[in-house]
Amino acid sequence: MHTAYLKTPLGIAQISGDANGISAISILDSEKEISAEIPATLQLAVRELGAYFSSKQTDFTFKINPKGTDFQQRVWKELAQIPFGKTVSYLELSKKLGDTKAIRAVASANGKNPLWIVVPCHRVIGSDGSLTGYAGGLWRKKWLLEHENPSSQRSLF
Repeated sequence: MHTAYLKTPLGIAQISGDANGISAISILDSEKEISAEIPATLQLAVRELGAYFSSKQTDFTFKINPKGTDFQQRVWKELAQIPFGKTVSYLELSKKLGDTKAIRAVASANGKNPLWIVVPCHRVIGSDGSLTGYAGGLWRKKWLLEHENPSSQRSLF
């Protein structure tokens, strides 16, 4: 397993993976030295994440290999279908998975997503449009949603 650290506008991203794919991407709340050398198995992920934050890329092509239960994998697969710049509610996500009563289990699996940004759990909001729950903090969720769907409104002053 290899690990690299990348500076992002939201903090230091920790990227872990091997030849089978990227297994985890998380954001750290503490300082960590940025990786001077990136292992070959992580180079594409680091490059694409950098392009995402530079507004030059909206999707990812590197291989992923997240670890989780069958149910978590189903939820993460559905999350990956949410288009860039769009959001869905936890209820909508539960409906897509075939069980509206599983909303809490869906929310729990969403919160355990090991692939920050790439499996876009930040695109899931409350049914009333509120920003609810985000392991990285609601301020990061808000930033990501605004980054993906910038307002065309400009200040007049």
